[in-house]
Amino acid sequence: MAPLFNMFGKNKESHRGTPVVVKMENPNWSMVELEAPSEEDFIVTTTATTTSHNTSSRDKARGKNAKQLTWVLLLKAHRAAGCLASLPPALLSLASAVKRRVVSGRTDAENDSDVNGVGVGVGREKENHRVKARFYYCIKLFLYLSVILLCFEVAAHYFKGWNFVHFGAPHLHLEQFWSHFGVKGLFGWVYSRWVLIRVEYLAPPLQFLANVCIVLFLIQSLDRLVLCLGCFWIRYKKIKNVAAEDYGDLDLESGEKKGFFPMVLVQIPMCNEREVYQQSIGAVCNLDWPKSKLLIQVLDDSDDPITQSLISDEVKKWQQEGANIVYRHRVIREGYKAGNLKSAMSCSYVKDYEFVAIFDADFQPTADFLKRTVPHFKDNDELGLVQTRWSFVNKDENLLTRLQNINLAFHFEVEQQVNGIFLNFFGFNGTAGVWRIKALEDAGGWLERTTVEDMDIAVRAHLHGWKFIFLNDVECQCELPESYEAYRKQQHRWHSGPMQLFRLCLPAIIRSKISLSKKFNIIFLFFLLRKLILPFYSFTLFCIILPMTMFVPEAELPAWVVCYIPATMSFLNILPAPKSFPFIVPYLLFENTMSVTKFNAMISGLFQLGSAYEWVVTKKSGRSSEGDLVSMVEKPPKHHQRVASAPVLAENNEEIQRQEKKKIASSSSSSSKKNKKHNRIYMKELALAFLLLTASARSLLSAQGIHFYFLLFQGISFLLVGLDLIGEQVD
Repeated sequence: MAPLFNMFGKNKESHRGTPVVVKMENPNWSMVELEAPSEEDFIVTTTATTTSHNTSSRDKARGKNAKQLTWVLLLKAHRAAGCLASLPPALLSLASAVKRRVVSGRTDAENDSDVNGVGVGVGREKENHRVKARFYYCIKLFLYLSVILLCFEVAAHYFKGWNFVHFGAPHLHLEQFWSHFGVKGLFGWVYSRWVLIRVEYLAPPLQFLANVCIVLFLIQSLDRLVLCLGCFWIRYKKIKNVAAEDYGDLDLESGEKKGFFPMVLVQIPMCNEREVYQQSIGAVCNLDWPKSKLLIQVLDDSDDPITQSLISDEVKKWQQEGANIVYRHRVIREGYKAGNLKSAMSCSYVKDYEFVAIFDADFQPTADFLKRTVPHFKDNDELGLVQTRWSFVNKDENLLTRLQNINLAFHFEVEQQVNGIFLNFFGFNGTAGVWRIKALEDAGGWLERTTVEDMDIAVRAHLHGWKFIFLNDVECQCELPESYEAYRKQQHRWHSGPMQLFRLCLPAIIRSKISLSKKFNIIFLFFLLRKLILPFYSFTLFCIILPMTMFVPEAELPAWVVCYIPATMSFLNILPAPKSFPFIVPYLLFENTMSVTKFNAMISGLFQLGSAYEWVVTKKSGRSSEGDLVSMVEKPPKHHQRVASAPVLAENNEEIQRQEKKKIASSSSSSSKKNKKHNRIYMKELALAFLLLTASARSLLSAQGIHFYFLLFQGISFLLVGLDLIGEQVD
């Protein structure tokens, strides 16, 4: 294309300088080529003729550059106008999407009636409802109080004409209040009494509680900083757990593989997880380990006969292909996952095995998983557990999974690795790990007393002197919850269970023979600081105390507590997942939003309330870990034959047939209802959202900038979560 502005009459075909190409979105202006000034435009000679010629050339260059700049500015303005024109449709579509999701939402009361729990009694469920209602009423009380105080402050400003500065903390004595307000009216007298009550009765305890939370906040931040420094030291020194065995080629004489091949038992506990059972069973059956020294147990606790039959058929298919795999189903399903594992370990043939590897139903280990974990036990008789890292097939699925990936990346990269290298102790993650069976037996086996059986067995094994190692370079792929409902249930169990365990294990920890430093680590760091203090101060400081200081300005929170230290801690948390840096602000806000769930779970577990015993199977979507997994595992034939397993009673056959007939008969009429998605409405989060937004309005009156912005964005975060606008909708 010829130049749009050709300022030279000669040699139109030659192009001097560097061309600038600008693309436009408007189809009428497809492309414009602008020519930059050439080198001759800036050459200055000494002759008079050349000087006059160069002067004319420079004038032309200035005119040309001015026109080029004008065109560039016009193009920028055109693009900006296009962006502005697209904003209203985008906002309208967002508003319509929010409206649809709110209209189709369900409240917490409806959610609790639909809980996919396992073994939750009716009496305990009613107690759970009462506990949740009390917590919700407390939040509503703070909300109503904040709204009343905000209206009171605004009315005082309106009627008395006080300046905004008077909304801040008054540093005057009672006599100065009376001299300023006088006795001009009832409203002035009431407001002066309210200020007096604030100064003498409300501010001191609120400031004391704020100072306590600040101290806890600093201690927890220091612990987080020490962990990060330990992780940096491990990377700097390249510290790594190295296996004592290197597997070689086949032995030509015996025809067997060279290396350390002890007897290994693999367990896959599952419960009503129809979406993922094929993937986990297929991945485990493809482990690179001698078949004569490997036994796979599929431990099915499903109460759905159809799901039982599907899993049983999958096991039979792999048996026909030569895999050493068995199917177990408990008729009496007690103790959740711990009861399932305990029942499997009671089999008579378990005594022939030395190690046991455990994988949840959505975990898909690589073929060399055992070769990279089991050799660490060789010549290390004190080693009881080898834990590997999790990786996630759906970490980029939505904003919720991205934020979860940040948390879990820090947990594995920093917490588990540092504790494993320097302390040889950490909490077992419940899956993707290999145990020495003797360590399980010495610790007393699996117990059903809490909902965190993995942490329970790890603490008891550590008290008996067993050591753990964590392999950060060995990954096992799994899924993250994609809906907020599933994630909230998971986090509730993960934060209530440790408090149950702490109450039960504290006497045993004190009486144990381990060193005082190890006792301090378990009691203060492992339980109190990271499981109790963290959710306590996070909820109390940022969701209760901070909003209340807006209405009681005599109690203050420094700006560095509200902004700088949380931002620094979020920065440290996000370091193990550097690709997630664009989400650092949503991560900070979402962590504070989750504090209401974690605080509620912590309180219920600490005081043995009803919701502490909730066990809800995390919803899975059944995403494959690798593209070739489908080709690696043969798909089952599409027929309707169902074979019941041996442990299932004969009555289940009739139940299976009835379920199949009912399913076929109602499939056409209810398919739309089953596939329909809806979102949840979380009343506690919504109440806190309005509380924080009300406090932000009061902060705006006081001209407290950093507090206003924090409260505003945190309130919006609670509002989005309360309306379930984060993550996927629930089927």
